Amino acid sequence: MTQTVHLFVTCLVDTLQPQIGEAVVRVLERAGVRVAFPQDQTCCGQPAFNAGLRDDARLMARHTIEVFEEAPGPIIIPSGSCAAMIRHGYFELFADEPQWLVRAQAMAKRTFEFTEFLVDELGVMDIGAKFSGKITYHPSCHLLRGVGVDRQPRALLANISDAEFHELPHAEECCGFGGIFSVEYPEISAEMLKRKINNAENSGADTVIVCDTGCLLHINGGLHRQGKNPTVKHIAEILDQVNRYE
Repeated sequence: MTQTVHLFVTCLVDTLQPQIGEAVVRVLERAGVRVAFPQDQTCCGQPAFNAGLRDDARLMARHTIEVFEEAPGPIIIPSGSCAAMIRHGYFELFADEPQWLVRAQAMAKRTFEFTEFLVDELGVMDIGAKFSGKITYHPSCHLLRGVGVDRQPRALLANISDAEFHELPHAEECCGFGGIFSVEYPEISAEMLKRKINNAENSGADTVIVCDTGCLLHINGGLHRQGKNPTVKHIAEILDQVNRYE
């Protein structure tokens, strides 16, 4: 029987980059699973949590837990930051609410970041993707530090046909987005973004690949303001480049 997974699409993908969500679905289906989409899902609560609005964050977290309790099976998120929120932030939110904490823990156990699920759960490292060009990889902060995912996207990128991988200098430095960090500290964020763009250009790559849409929007925005073409893509968009177009 084909396994069913449930896509938690994230706010940024849903509202600003829906093509990423569509690419995630196609890649997962090509990997052999059926993708369902719980219609009542909303925000995981991370922006409110990061802003210190814990009561608001709890309301959104409770709603998210209730929605996905009606959808048994793995939960796939194309975002390290949202995955980190569910796997860590919810525990902090419900530390003093034992009943909700148990429900949050149950959800966390079946929540996976997109590349993590492909590599660690499905054992897929070669999805048959083909992308001609020089690529580099920016590991987003929450994905790398919050979820501990780095090997998995790199393994997938290493198996893309025709792609030439270039290591990103100072790859582990933040791009400056950091959720509400870029709003609360815009001047610092802008300087961090300049460093990231310079390092991307020094890598010799034509395309920067990320696993978080926040980083994608932030870096592409900086490139646009500098009069340069956006060259940042979500990894799902790259993995979706296959012979279906031929």
